[in-house]
Amino acid sequence: MTRYKAAREIGAGSGVSRVFGVSRSVNTRETRDPAPSIPSIYGILGAVLLAWAPLGHTADRAPAVETFQKLREALASDKKRAAWDAFLVDARRLQVFLNGSPTSGLEVARAQLQLGHREEALVEVRRFLAMGQTNSILDAPLFLPLKETVAPQLASNQSGISVAKPAFELSDPGLLPEDIDYDPTAKRFYLTSVLKHTIVVLDATGQQRVFAESPDRWPMFAIKVDSKRRLLWATEVALDGFTAIPSADWGRSVLLQFDLDRGTLLSRHEGPAQSNLGDMVLAGNGDPIVSDGMGGGIYRLRAKQLVRIDHGDFISPQTIAICKDGRHAFVPDYVRGIAAFDIETGAVRWLSMQDRFALNGIDGLYCRGDSLIAVQNGASPERVISFRLDSSRSSIAAETVIERSTHTLGDPTHGVFVDAAFLYIANSGWNGIDEHGVTRPSTQLSPAIIMRVDGL
Repeated sequence: MTRYKAAREIGAGSGVSRVFGVSRSVNTRETRDPAPSIPSIYGILGAVLLAWAPLGHTADRAPAVETFQKLREALASDKKRAAWDAFLVDARRLQVFLNGSPTSGLEVARAQLQLGHREEALVEVRRFLAMGQTNSILDAPLFLPLKETVAPQLASNQSGISVAKPAFELSDPGLLPEDIDYDPTAKRFYLTSVLKHTIVVLDATGQQRVFAESPDRWPMFAIKVDSKRRLLWATEVALDGFTAIPSADWGRSVLLQFDLDRGTLLSRHEGPAQSNLGDMVLAGNGDPIVSDGMGGGIYRLRAKQLVRIDHGDFISPQTIAICKDGRHAFVPDYVRGIAAFDIETGAVRWLSMQDRFALNGIDGLYCRGDSLIAVQNGASPERVISFRLDSSRSSIAAETVIERSTHTLGDPTHGVFVDAAFLYIANSGWNGIDEHGVTRPSTQLSPAIIMRVDGL
């Protein structure tokens, strides 16, 4: 769940980027060294900024949410004072803290340009582009000295790619679907609706009906089907500022358990105050594990209680991917990238972006064999992408773009595997509403399209 929390800006609104927020060819960077002349960010800064290195959280280190906020405040203060030497130092601290995320490098480039360091700024911009990204800040007057040099790579990054095809279209354009799952026993799809506050079900013939309504009339977000136990888990979130929700409810989240065959509500579990339980995965024993995209916590339902199982390493955790062996779990943090995560101990190890792979901005993440499939609505351009892991599953070895810059893709959110196919919500409709949950003027919501890619 990303769209609502996506108001955060790197550098406290410094203007570089939101933090979250057609060719038939396949784009893979497996054999390409995108920038052989660019030194690694960690080689340059690792010794100087050891205290900020991307390690797991410990008892004597501040929670990631707090650290991130302090870094943003420092950058905002530096910018206000036009203290660009200090801004550069703080931007580099942020860059290391965010594990070398693409947009954090643009803050470093901004400072270098303000200080008259064109070549150093060009190194950062080339690193950003080597990760397949684009950003409107590169059209700003400050970046004009670099524009001609980087224009070819920028144009390449904006080109359309798709190896997916439409699977089906939802009949109601006003649903704004957020999450999707599948019951292989009954051969039915289940989707949550943000605007209609419902869960809808589609049968094998494509017929759509309401499975259940939000008991509190809040937007519905995460959904997971437990076909073996015939249960359905979902979350409802009272989004702060949404005018359709009583203001007294804002900031509340609830985990709901339904009977999968009857649609009856079996249990209700209130989340922490001011939480945003927008994403979920089921552990091997069926326990729901939910992510708080606003507060940074990860919670597991144990003995009817939501128990926090992380140690404060995350800023905005999203849909956790648990691989089939049950030993490997990966948490996509919308800001910091992907972390290998031990769901029993809470231990964290961040996957390196290697100056090649943009691992931030992921909403839905799914494990399939030796690959992680990501629905990346916080990248620019937005994309659905497959990251192939190395044999140890400790590093990214290659990436393959599934869909990017097409007419069918617009604020994609989540997906689900059905046998050998991966199906995903390609155009949820989030871009058609404002921060109050109201359809934007002169905007007409269109039916969501579910895309399909085979052979992953």
